[in-house]
Amino acid sequence: MRQYLLIGLRTRRFWLFTCLSLAAAGALAQGDQAARTTAAPEQGQHEEEIARDAPIAAAADSDAEKDRQKTQRDTDALTREVLDMASDVKAQAPSPGAAATAQDLRPIEVQAQPRNATSTEPGRNSDDGSDSKSGPKKAEPALEILGTKVEPGESHRLLWVAGETSYGSKLETPVYVIRGKHSGPTLCLTAAIHGDELNGVEIVRKLVSDLSPRKLYGTVIGVPIVNLLGFTRGTRYLPDRRDLNRYFPGNPEGSSASRIAASFFEHIVHHCDLLIDLHTGSLTRTNMPQVRANLQIPEVLEFTTKFGSTAVLHSRKLRGNLRSAATNYGIPAVALELGEPGSLQPEHVEEGVEIIEKVLSGLDMTRRLWTTGGSQPVFYSSRWVRVNTGGLLISEVEVGERIWEGTVLGSMVNPITNESFDVISPYSGRVLGMALNQFMLPGYAAFNIGIVADEKEAVDNAQNFECINTDLETDPAADEYGCAAEEDDDLVREELNLGVEEGEEGS
Repeated sequence: MRQYLLIGLRTRRFWLFTCLSLAAAGALAQGDQAARTTAAPEQGQHEEEIARDAPIAAAADSDAEKDRQKTQRDTDALTREVLDMASDVKAQAPSPGAAATAQDLRPIEVQAQPRNATSTEPGRNSDDGSDSKSGPKKAEPALEILGTKVEPGESHRLLWVAGETSYGSKLETPVYVIRGKHSGPTLCLTAAIHGDELNGVEIVRKLVSDLSPRKLYGTVIGVPIVNLLGFTRGTRYLPDRRDLNRYFPGNPEGSSASRIAASFFEHIVHHCDLLIDLHTGSLTRTNMPQVRANLQIPEVLEFTTKFGSTAVLHSRKLRGNLRSAATNYGIPAVALELGEPGSLQPEHVEEGVEIIEKVLSGLDMTRRLWTTGGSQPVFYSSRWVRVNTGGLLISEVEVGERIWEGTVLGSMVNPITNESFDVISPYSGRVLGMALNQFMLPGYAAFNIGIVADEKEAVDNAQNFECINTDLETDPAADEYGCAAEEDDDLVREELNLGVEEGEEGS
């Protein structure tokens, strides 16, 4: 009975709720009708204005509709692209628990965003001098040489102890250090290792005087006088008749020459990236401007190409020679020969300055407005022409002249018998060096003839070059143009370390 009463109560409640809902809907309908009746007069009053503004409103609605449709199309396209990309990623994703393969991990190509005008490439310096990867550029450390710190953009005149006198006083020679404001290699210029060779002294002095640290890329170290003891005496050798250019890299516990060489190598040469050692002909000989270098070493061969049209002569290592010792240490080094010893030749000084200025430009250490071209003759070997009779040499050719086999180079005149004998060249080439007109004995070397070759031929021949024995062990020209001793470098170094004094060699 109670169950039936509950059902009846629920039924009555439902019908009551339904009646109330219908009554509320009728009231709302009457309210809408009243509002429309009230608004009708106002709408009539504005019909004329609406009709007048209808075209403008329609145009505005049309533009708005177009914008809405375009926005909707873009949104739909972007949505489809995102859905497609998500689908691709999902399709490429490895299944759970499966090992990832190289194909599964391949990158997805994404269109890069355009850079603005102020952006920079990675690793390149921005306008403010900072690097996008490594941050602000670090300042270069100071160059510490001879107890002095030389900062970029500075130049200093330092002093190196080039020896001592017999009464114990120090002999100091100037060392000019021009540190460029900009980074670059360190080029060393040395002269007067032979004390009577004066052209190089003036060449180095003029160059270091004209260089500006503000415009220089890298560093130039210039030593106008290395052999101060020989220079002050006007002689090629040290006071003990030793040739300083046969004792590098030296021995701090060896002979006087070895100690001077060791000090110079440690305090000066170790700072060099490249080295040019300036020389002239030996004793009563003169040389055309030429670069002597070991063309078997690629770095040295490359260095010789910076000398413009200056002739290059392949020259193997000489025992104790500064050029050879520096090259063995890993510093590409060459010798630049110009003129004769004992006097200053302005034409060779001017030419030497011009040659080294070309080298600085070729190394991008300086900026030149123009450069002069020209082919560079390369000589992979040279031969000395010797006189067979004694007398006075009267030359008929000039240094640097091109000659052919059978050319008369000069004549030997006997002032007592008045006999004259021609000196004939057995080679074709160029006169690289020659003896000055002087009195000679049979067998003296009079003319040095270079055999010319192009660059490729020079490299090929240098690799197979056989040493030419000049048979002039007691002649100063023997080692200058001939062959080096064949002793092993380690053996030579060991002898020096033990303080064993070497026998005096040629020039």
